[in-house]
Amino acid sequence: MFDKVLIANRGEIALRIHRACREMGIHTVAVHSTADENAMHVRLADESVCIGPAPSAQSYLNIPNIVSAAIITGAEAIHPGYGFLSENADFAEIVEAHGLAFIGPSPQHIQTMGDKVAAKQTMIEAGVPVVPGSDGAVGDLDEAQQNAGKIGYPVLIKASGGGGGKGMKVAETPDMLAEQINLARREAKANFGDDSIYLEKYLANPRHIELQIIADEQGHVVHLGERDCSLQRKHQKVLEEAPSPALNAGERERLGDIGCNAIRRLGYRNAGTLEFLYENGEFYFIEMNTRLQVEHPVSEAISGIDIVREQIRIAAGAPLSFNQEDIDFHGHAIECRINAEDPETFAPWPGRIVEYHPPGGLGVRVDSGLYAGYSVPPHYDSMIAKLIVHGATRNECLMRLRRALEEFVITGVRTTIPLHQRLTSQSDFINGRYDIRWLEDYVAEQAAG
Repeated sequence: MFDKVLIANRGEIALRIHRACREMGIHTVAVHSTADENAMHVRLADESVCIGPAPSAQSYLNIPNIVSAAIITGAEAIHPGYGFLSENADFAEIVEAHGLAFIGPSPQHIQTMGDKVAAKQTMIEAGVPVVPGSDGAVGDLDEAQQNAGKIGYPVLIKASGGGGGKGMKVAETPDMLAEQINLARREAKANFGDDSIYLEKYLANPRHIELQIIADEQGHVVHLGERDCSLQRKHQKVLEEAPSPALNAGERERLGDIGCNAIRRLGYRNAGTLEFLYENGEFYFIEMNTRLQVEHPVSEAISGIDIVREQIRIAAGAPLSFNQEDIDFHGHAIECRINAEDPETFAPWPGRIVEYHPPGGLGVRVDSGLYAGYSVPPHYDSMIAKLIVHGATRNECLMRLRRALEEFVITGVRTTIPLHQRLTSQSDFINGRYDIRWLEDYVAEQAAG
């Protein structure tokens, strides 16, 4: 096992990784920008190294500085968390080239799954159902029109190397196709340096269902159940729950078999998430995230498995510490992403935390690096906490979540806690009747008064 791990991230996920390491007897190295010198994970880590100024490009995305910090401190492995360099194949390759362990999948799998077209083709070859679409990236407008005609309108235009909703547009009719392709290409080029796009069938009312998997170097693959991530705004997840209230036992088993068989065939290692659209009883693969997910705690809650701990063990060459039949899924879990944003306009709201009182009690977990006096910097993602609640049933979980939201006190900045209080009181959510467009419609209705 490793003696020292460098955590190449910030915020709640850096603290989450630190805690797993310390419980395993592993020393930690925190890296940080000048804006994060007082961050909680920096305070708690055994060692810390400043890797640059506030802008991410000069700090958390600065590969030479991060690798140098690992070498100087004698770290044996690097955990990238999520975001930043977590799905950067070049980073993973450089880490390994310097004799360090990358706590994640191989650079080859990161590269393949980072290209949405290549990922889709790889999954087709592995027998995974996909959304009907173009065979690969489309070239000129004539090729796009031919593909769109075969797929059927409306069509979804997606950036080949994209994610997070960037470079994604909808053409509802043939007359809209050229304009929407141009918009998607410009957005993709600006965000990813690659303007290649592909087409998919636009599903009317799907749910976003994802499967958490873990695989070791010895070829063992298990899944930790599905998560329902359908509550999204601008393609960004707001609330996740596990298991999905939309699936029955047969569908759940089918999804697990599809995912594990595909991962086994790929020879994949470490943690990963297969994401699907689900509509009318059918699953359609859309992408794979080759990293730890923000919403991994809900899978931990229903499975009892510490995913970060397993990631570290696998990277050290150890086999999985359990088999599929060892996992006893129990209860229901919901995660609310708490952002430093205005709950009405969603405008970012950085600033100094005056009061901080997280909720507690049975089945309540808060992942956050906040404390009274901490200043939320304006340079990074606005998520400042995750509230995860577990209960024996979905109804018990929901009642506990409402109570926890009432207890959660954060002052000095505006947060999205009031939004979650409203969402969890809506009858559609209470009854599990929502899809990936429900939250956008709800926000629009609220704004209209």
